[in-house]
Amino acid sequence: MAAHLKKRVYEEFSKVVQVTHEEAPAKKLRLSKPSKSAALHVDLCKASSSTDALQYLLTFSRKPVEAESVEGVVRILLEHYYKETDSSVRLKIASLLGLLSKTPGFSPDCIVDDAINTLSSESKKHLDSFTSGNLSDSSFGVRTKCLQLLGCLGLLEAPLAAMRDVQSIISDYFGDQDPRVRTAALKAMLQLHERGMKIHQIIYDQACRLLSDDYEQVRSAAVQMVWVLSQLYPESIVPIPSSNEEIRLVDDAFGKISHMVSDGSWMVRVQAAKTLGSMLQVSPHFLEQTLDKKLMSDLRRKRTAHERAKELFASGEFSSGRKWADDAPKEKLDTNTVNLIASGACGAFVHGLEDEMFEVRNAAVEALCQLARSSPSFAEKCLDFLVDMFNDEIEEVRLQSIHVLRQISTHITLREDQLDTVLAVLEDSSRDIREALHELLCFTNVSTKECIQLALLELLKNLNKYPTDRSSVWKCLKFLGSRHPTLVLPLVPELLSTHPYFDTPEPDMDDPAYIAVLVLVFNAATSCPTMPALFSDHTFRHYAYLRDSLSHLVPPLRVRTDLFLQQSLNRVSTIQNLEAAGAPELLDLTIRDLQRLGELQTELAGAADFCATFLRCQLLLMKALQEKLWNISVPLILKQNITVTAVLDESYKLEFLYSGLENRQVATIHHVRLQAKALQLILAARTRHGLDSLISSCEKFLQDVESFQRLFLTELPHLQDSFVEKLLELLPRLSSCKPVEQVKILQTTLRQSGLLQLRLPEQIHRATATIIEPTGESDNPLRFTSGLVVALDIDATLEHVQDPQNSVKVQVLYPDGQSHVIHPKPADFRKPGPNRHRLITQVYLSHTAWTEPSQIEVRLLLAYSSSCSSRLGWTDAMDSLHPAEGTVEGTIPFSKHVKVFIMPKPARR
Repeated sequence: MAAHLKKRVYEEFSKVVQVTHEEAPAKKLRLSKPSKSAALHVDLCKASSSTDALQYLLTFSRKPVEAESVEGVVRILLEHYYKETDSSVRLKIASLLGLLSKTPGFSPDCIVDDAINTLSSESKKHLDSFTSGNLSDSSFGVRTKCLQLLGCLGLLEAPLAAMRDVQSIISDYFGDQDPRVRTAALKAMLQLHERGMKIHQIIYDQACRLLSDDYEQVRSAAVQMVWVLSQLYPESIVPIPSSNEEIRLVDDAFGKISHMVSDGSWMVRVQAAKTLGSMLQVSPHFLEQTLDKKLMSDLRRKRTAHERAKELFASGEFSSGRKWADDAPKEKLDTNTVNLIASGACGAFVHGLEDEMFEVRNAAVEALCQLARSSPSFAEKCLDFLVDMFNDEIEEVRLQSIHVLRQISTHITLREDQLDTVLAVLEDSSRDIREALHELLCFTNVSTKECIQLALLELLKNLNKYPTDRSSVWKCLKFLGSRHPTLVLPLVPELLSTHPYFDTPEPDMDDPAYIAVLVLVFNAATSCPTMPALFSDHTFRHYAYLRDSLSHLVPPLRVRTDLFLQQSLNRVSTIQNLEAAGAPELLDLTIRDLQRLGELQTELAGAADFCATFLRCQLLLMKALQEKLWNISVPLILKQNITVTAVLDESYKLEFLYSGLENRQVATIHHVRLQAKALQLILAARTRHGLDSLISSCEKFLQDVESFQRLFLTELPHLQDSFVEKLLELLPRLSSCKPVEQVKILQTTLRQSGLLQLRLPEQIHRATATIIEPTGESDNPLRFTSGLVVALDIDATLEHVQDPQNSVKVQVLYPDGQSHVIHPKPADFRKPGPNRHRLITQVYLSHTAWTEPSQIEVRLLLAYSSSCSSRLGWTDAMDSLHPAEGTVEGTIPFSKHVKVFIMPKPARR
């Protein structure tokens, strides 16, 4: 009964100490008024006995205390706490301290240190009696709880130094006769470590001896203690028993914990295996010994030839001469020589992976993973053991092995025999196992093309047996192809069933197995520029189809598409002049190809659309010049005027709708615009509105030519045989002749000029806008009273728009033809990422009353002016050289329109 009471006292006392230490913040100073404290001090001094003092305290506890008086009261109470000997009075003072600390408006920071010192001195007053008498109590429970108390008092080690070192006290009970006390002593020491106290290295030998204790709880705690010391003192040198050899403490601890993987208790084996995985500072040869059951030579202490000769000389034995070289020095290994690691620790992971308990096998696999991730050489050596675990009888172990191999896949390359073992798991009935293996193959490197063939064959079998695995198998082959392009290359003719001389039948695109093969090949082709040359025509068609339908699995073949884009531009460069036969058909076909290319390859959409728009300008000019302008009546010239306007509009799109243009592309755009203005001048002369206006138009055109020459002087060598080159040659003649003759020269020069070849831009992006809100899908009209306004929320995403605050506008088109353009506020624009903006704004709609709901159209416009040319990186002198050009302004629609139902109602009277 007495032992039980003592144990309860220690439990409560340890809780008090823990709470006290946890609530100990930094000390702060505070001034206070000693009003209540002075009165309390007088009352306590008048007390003649402990009963009177207790009565004064009870009376004081019923009175309220102001926040500013609490600090002084607390200090008076602490002062009397030191003097008081009666336990009931001391208990009441402690109770009052707790109540006062909760006073609203009072911060206990200023007195908490004093309270801790008081309680600490109180605990020190009793601790000596605990350690001197109760630790030797006959009851194991008392000794156990007393050790737990010492663990809780770890932070009070400095005050306890005068008595005894707390670690020495606890370590004395490592050899207690009761295993529960030994376990408590180890756990108390571990608790000191967890609370920030550094454990002394001298305890290492004691902890190592406890690894061979008869009780598993002691051995389990000893494993933890050895591990803690190996992390605190990894580079310390410790001697090997019965020898003069020394090794690092972390290596010695690793060997001893490795030995525990063969412990009789499966729980100790699990803990030992897990602990090994966190010992990352161990030497490589100790690490590799865990994979071999036989002791390696480099972990035995060898005697040198000199030492053996000295021993032979000391024994008095010499060579008999009967055997040849029997006295020659030999480097033989003696099994009785000193081992640097216990023989029982050899092959620790082999024992762990072969353990009868699956928990131990799982822990060993996890530990191998942690060690292999930090050591590529060890990862290669443990590969065979991890692959063998794929055949484990427990699904959880198989799954863990697959996940582990996935984590170390960057350090390993599978051989064909290893891959064969891995792929056998695809027959597993568990979908989790199969999908985990697919994920593993995504990030695994293989050594030969035969491995690629084997993996593909087994994955196709998996696809045939388990059709639901289709997406996972396709994803696996995607990564397998992208990681091994050089291994896939020699297999392409066989995989695609192509022949260098004969046509082969076209495979069925509905076959999942054929799609799987294409996914493998196309992903390999992204890093292998020579592979597309092996594709047949139907393979390219299938690529276009899969690129549309399975874009997440089929990557863009940029080498091929870049080549196609350049070939398209080279094809149209063969056109000699704008009146060449068959030129319009060739341009029209090329434009369609480029538009389709932009739809298929999003990363080439900007360049493809830019080239298509440029060729469309050339096509419009070509068709206009073929209309025999001088032989038709004046009213029919209206069609050519519309063509000229379209070309000019397209040229401004080319200049301002695309970003990333080089100076040469800008010069090409202005060349097209100059051709359109020449055609416009020819049409103006045909209408004969007046000689003065014709003279003015001719002078303006000559200014345009001179401005072009000044702006793009460095690009003129690249504009050979072009319209502008011929104009510059004829410029003196044009300046001196009459307007009618100028027009004739222009017409002849324009019809004979060749098609200017467009240089393919490297990085070009088209400005785009997507309206998210309104969606345009609602049939419920937005109703409002005519004459008033209603707000329409606009939410749009902008891509590759430069200076959107000044260039983006919102256009609203009403059914009656009215159009309103709204300029959003700068605060309505956000920038969530590079080259991306978000527009969130409101536009206000108003109209007269309608008889029924109707639709309005909302779209975004990109405003431009020729003064914006400086943003393209070329000179800003255009405005001064060519005032007319500097005043050109306009807008370009760059989003799809969204229709919104609205219904203005007549006002009520």
